[in-house]
Amino acid sequence: MTQTPNVRIERVGAVLCVTFDRPGKKNALNRAMYLAATRALRDAARDPSIGAVMFAGSGGVFTAGNDIADFVEASAEPGEFPAFTFIKMLAACETPLVAAIEGAAIGIGATMMLHCDLVYVAPDATFRLPFVDLGLVPEAASSLLLPRRIGMAKASEFLLLGDAFGAGEAVRHGLANAIVPAYELRGFAIERAARLAAKPRAAIAATRRLMHGDAKEILARIEDEARLFSAALQSEEAGAAFAAFLAKER
Repeated sequence: MTQTPNVRIERVGAVLCVTFDRPGKKNALNRAMYLAATRALRDAARDPSIGAVMFAGSGGVFTAGNDIADFVEASAEPGEFPAFTFIKMLAACETPLVAAIEGAAIGIGATMMLHCDLVYVAPDATFRLPFVDLGLVPEAASSLLLPRRIGMAKASEFLLLGDAFGAGEAVRHGLANAIVPAYELRGFAIERAARLAAKPRAAIAATRRLMHGDAKEILARIEDEARLFSAALQSEEAGAAFAAFLAKER
């Protein structure tokens, strides 16, 4: 097992497990964590002995999303955000991706599901896409992929109203595969990831490409979102929302 800043990386057979491990901050992702997760995806792509990547969170939480304090200090240039590099790696990844989600999955914690092949959730899993409430726009091509996956009406509830939804709704709308008891979740997800890793690699990769559709279109939407997201970070609306959020944390 490799210990990187607030991210645990370990091998279980042919599965690379990436665990967000910052429980004191509800596993909110900062720059170092994005860099560590990006390195894990890059390593998986380069290592033929790795057949799948499994994402999870520690302490009963997947991730509270982006660390707001980290974003307040960020530059206006999208290319400088490790978050966007990680998102592009997710979208371009040819290694099967599995997620085991319990507790909160906020922001990127929810949009990641759109790039995972298999998603398993604990009964207490809750999802929220609070971008508009923070004066921002969606990321991870969710503005493209979410309406395609669940329809425009429901996507509007989640992206425009910012309504939270639970494990049952995630499964009903095809955002997750199944609800699994929390005490079984990690092992269950690893077992499913191992099954993917054991299958013919070329056939898995080709099937994923066919299912996911036009990679260029998805990456282009990620870039469009990143430009708008970066501009929004500098807005008065986002500044006020961030200040209010950080005041609550103090």
